Amino acid sequence: MGLARTLAVTLTGLAGHIVEVEAHAAQGLPGFTLVGLPDAAVRESRERVRAALSTCGVTWGEQRLTVNLSPADLRKTGTGLDLALALAVLGARGRLGRSAAGLLGRTVYIGELGLDGSVHSVRGVLPSVQAAVAAGIEEIVVAQEAAAEAELVPGARVTAVRHVGQLVERYGGRLSAAVAAALEQVTEAATDDAPTTPPQDAEQPDLADVVGQSEARQALEVAAAGGHHLIMVGPPGTGKTMLAERLPSILPPLEQADAVTVTSLHSVAGIFDPARGLITRPPLRAPHHTATRAAVVGGGSGLPRPGDVSLAHRGVLFLDEAPEFSAGVLDCLRQPLESGAVTIDRVGGRASYPAAFQLVLAANPCPCGKSGGRGLECTCTSLQRRRYFSRLSGPLLDRVDIQVEVGAVSAADLASTGHGESSVEVARRVLRARRAAERRLAGTPWRLNAEVPGSYLRGPDGGLSAPLSRRLMTALERGDLSLRGVDRVLRLAWTLADLEGLDTLSLAHIGTALALRTSGVRP
Repeated sequence: MGLARTLAVTLTGLAGHIVEVEAHAAQGLPGFTLVGLPDAAVRESRERVRAALSTCGVTWGEQRLTVNLSPADLRKTGTGLDLALALAVLGARGRLGRSAAGLLGRTVYIGELGLDGSVHSVRGVLPSVQAAVAAGIEEIVVAQEAAAEAELVPGARVTAVRHVGQLVERYGGRLSAAVAAALEQVTEAATDDAPTTPPQDAEQPDLADVVGQSEARQALEVAAAGGHHLIMVGPPGTGKTMLAERLPSILPPLEQADAVTVTSLHSVAGIFDPARGLITRPPLRAPHHTATRAAVVGGGSGLPRPGDVSLAHRGVLFLDEAPEFSAGVLDCLRQPLESGAVTIDRVGGRASYPAAFQLVLAANPCPCGKSGGRGLECTCTSLQRRRYFSRLSGPLLDRVDIQVEVGAVSAADLASTGHGESSVEVARRVLRARRAAERRLAGTPWRLNAEVPGSYLRGPDGGLSAPLSRRLMTALERGDLSLRGVDRVLRLAWTLADLEGLDTLSLAHIGTALALRTSGVRP
């Protein structure tokens, strides 16, 4: 009879949970029983482990194996438990050295096993290693291709392996001559794979490429400085997409905590390239208008995966041709726009992901796109225009701070030899404005003007004087603004003041904010 314990990690959203893998070997009818709420992928690990260990010359023999995944009331998901399970079985079978028992119990193993014993990377290595280090476990074993990602976590002592046989030898186990020779070949092949130069980030689009559109450029700068949501309405070819794609280029780099969170989200989604290191630039996500709710918000079979709203965390979510998206998809954005997070419930479980993004919408003025253009005649009826914009519901548009009309580019703008300001120049002003907001909001839980609640802005510490309040109340009484709109105008006004380097609001700031808020969407 033998008993062995190893450690692994299972993820629920971005939250990692330490799993103790206990393997018990006893005399009896040969069998393998896996308990502890494993999902289908974990249950299938039995066959992967059996084949992998057979490759290493280890068979079940005349023993009954029982493996428990503790805590037993937590659902275990994914294939990352394979490596821990295999080592627990080896320890229970007495195929490892005596000194291995202590090492197994204080090391986290993350990896999927191939039938030949090879160790493969899995999704979510970064948040898994973070969870292990947070739990006080610093010894981490991962697949070779996941080593760079695991080493991004401070305090983690990472060991990278390509084959489970490497761990068998390290822990005092014996391999047959044939297996040892095959393992040596694997190691040599890995050595021959010379490390390539890390890929360079593609050059970001520059705002200087945009011809004309001074008003839209100004609106983009205000949106970047305060973290505000934006909608642009204009005929085709006026530069709406170009402007939206250049918004990340004028945003400040991500802070360390945000960079780790964004990288973890991309790791869980399986789209992170460890060779590039931490994601330090604000991400841009631009789903096609045929995208489903699960693709945009998150979901899928089994444990929910993050969608575009989470992958755009601390960055930009750009919906081009916004009225072409289904109304259901657009309305699903309302909750994360308010809370900065999304919770997804599925049969496989519940997962919560951060979703603090800037929303940028682009739309034509009508279905044919000719309304508002020079020398073009619109063929749409008023009913068609109303139907076109009806998917952009009032509650959604009420959450968009800036609404701007993008006019057609003139021949004079196109013939101009001068270029507009570059993204670098605009980014400097945006950074200064954000620093000013941080100084003003010091001692509060908020960093951006877009995050400040209306109760604070309208309160004694919000800097709202009586004349400014009367101006806003007039707009509220006329029906130009809702109560949420009043708060968002105040946020815009403070962003304008920060861009000018001022510590107080003026009527000019309120007037400009009202214009930015109410002048865009006119179906």
